[in-house]
Amino acid sequence: MILDTINKENDIKNIPVGELAQLAAEIREFLIEHISRTGGHLASNLGTVELTMAMHLSFNLPEDKLVWDVGHQAYTHKILTGRKDEFDTLRQFGGMSGFPKRRESSCDSFDTGHSSTSISAGLGYVKARDLAGGDNYVVSIIGDGALTGGLALEALNNAAENQSNFIIVLNDNNMSISPNVGAISSLLTGIRGDNAYRDINDNVKSSLKKIPVYGDKIVSQVQKAKSGIKQLILPGMRFEDMGLTYLGPVDGHDIGKLCKMFKIAKKINSSVLVHVITEKGRGYEPARLKPEKFHGVSPFDVATGKTFGTSKTTYTEVFSRKICDMAKKDDKIVAITASMASGTGLARFQKYFPLRFFDVGIAEEHAVTFAAGLAAGGLKPYFAVYSSFLQRGFDEILHDVCIQGLHVVFMIDRAGLVGSDGETHQGIYDYSYMNINSNSEEEYLNHLKKLKSKSMYDTGVEVTKDDEILILQTCSTHKDYHNYQKKYLLIILRRV
Repeated sequence: MILDTINKENDIKNIPVGELAQLAAEIREFLIEHISRTGGHLASNLGTVELTMAMHLSFNLPEDKLVWDVGHQAYTHKILTGRKDEFDTLRQFGGMSGFPKRRESSCDSFDTGHSSTSISAGLGYVKARDLAGGDNYVVSIIGDGALTGGLALEALNNAAENQSNFIIVLNDNNMSISPNVGAISSLLTGIRGDNAYRDINDNVKSSLKKIPVYGDKIVSQVQKAKSGIKQLILPGMRFEDMGLTYLGPVDGHDIGKLCKMFKIAKKINSSVLVHVITEKGRGYEPARLKPEKFHGVSPFDVATGKTFGTSKTTYTEVFSRKICDMAKKDDKIVAITASMASGTGLARFQKYFPLRFFDVGIAEEHAVTFAAGLAAGGLKPYFAVYSSFLQRGFDEILHDVCIQGLHVVFMIDRAGLVGSDGETHQGIYDYSYMNINSNSEEEYLNHLKKLKSKSMYDTGVEVTKDDEILILQTCSTHKDYHNYQKKYLLIILRRV
């Protein structure tokens, strides 16, 4: 088997071009076989085999940095960096993580688990490289779903101002693009990536700007006209409008085309987005037909695709039936999910009450404040969400729900120890951050008094509702620091 020759990073570069398709097939067979025994994320990994191979062919690890978003699609990356023998321990206690881990390999650039982080982290790597005078490449991979997260959009906004090479790979597995548009886009992408084109473009702009009085206006009008035309024929001009160079779309299962696209992307001295079209579950029909079912799957029979397990009713199933029964009797009940209708038990609610069901995408912060708005509008919102993902919306829980005393119900799924997904997915923090007790001035005052009673130093000033409070959790100057780690230094600032 060709796969047997892959024992460390960059070994794939020794594989003849004519054998790469066979290697991709062997990787898929390997993933299906092993995940059927251990469980894990199958559909997403089957969809990124060729994309991962192309990145490993185009870049040098660990010098170049691949920053994965979420990371549950990085199994092929782990195989190509010499970890295939560890797959029998995948997601087991003390075994190989189901996500990239810096402590696990120097080729894992950033720990992941939650979505929408890769562009921010990648841009940090870029700035660190530039300040150190380095010349390595940084590649952030993000899915179309994760791109809906606010953090990703904030990072894109920041990346648009970057003036050095930074490659963002958009792994799009849910968008259909017509052949004609794709052909035009591919043609113009090659032109736009050419150094001569960029030089001419810059020279024309410079010359026009030298025209007295009207130069800047002419440039502005030309750009507006050009932008309007491009919007008609190119799918990625929204990214261009943000200040990013757009390349694609490209077939994410064509290794040759992918490598050519990365070759172009490496020449661009700014932030460039490479749009890649992939298919979830590719190579295994049950996963291709039902990618959601095989997103995170327990051990299953390869021949039938059926999972092994008990028929016990889960808490998620109980909630699923209960909220539907309640909604039949109360038309003010509405339900919200952050792109996890099936996982949180809301698929049934969506079926029976489609107009009262809201999927906001991977955007937990928005979901919380959206729920607060629904409640303020007189409805009874239920937000069903995994515990580890809800913590991303803590500020909104406090600021937009609790302080206003709005009636929002949080159905917190996967709370407590969840095991196989590791520390990024443990639902062990909701007990503390949901115990806020600040939905009234009286409760807020009592909370402050409790903090004051635990403080290392008492300022001697009584806490009243007219005071502004600054809490600093620091004890580093205390002679017995370790015994006071959980104490507070409370400083009270009087309002003027």
